[in-house]
Amino acid sequence: MLFTSENEIDLRERSPLALAFVGDGVYELLVRAREVERTRLKPNRLHSGAVRFVSARGQFEALQYLEPMLTEAEKDLVRRGHNASKATVAKNASPEEYRASTGFECLLGYLYLEGRNDRIEELFNAVWEHFSPQWAVG
Repeated sequence: MLFTSENEIDLRERSPLALAFVGDGVYELLVRAREVERTRLKPNRLHSGAVRFVSARGQFEALQYLEPMLTEAEKDLVRRGHNASKATVAKNASPEEYRASTGFECLLGYLYLEGRNDRIEELFNAVWEHFSPQWAVG
């Protein structure tokens, strides 16, 4: 984990949108680092490749792929994030894709703040291996 700290508030009491805020950053960092580690793309192409993963649509597709691998507790976190999603939507995503992506980010934020980097890595590796050839990143 990049930084470790002790949570002063039980994470189950945190707003799902606050967890999603953290999860968004975690996922973006993972995607960017993986691209730099495994590709020789130029900076503008790095950005284009990252957007495919971190966009609401990309996260929606990742969540659909991961759903069978999630535990019931993880599915509950995804539902919390999905249901807490704001009324606004991303300009290139449907409302459903946007809500699902918030659920995905909520899960990642929770796992990160819980120090469950092993689980984040497992889920991220599954997404990367499944989608990177399709999205021509790796």
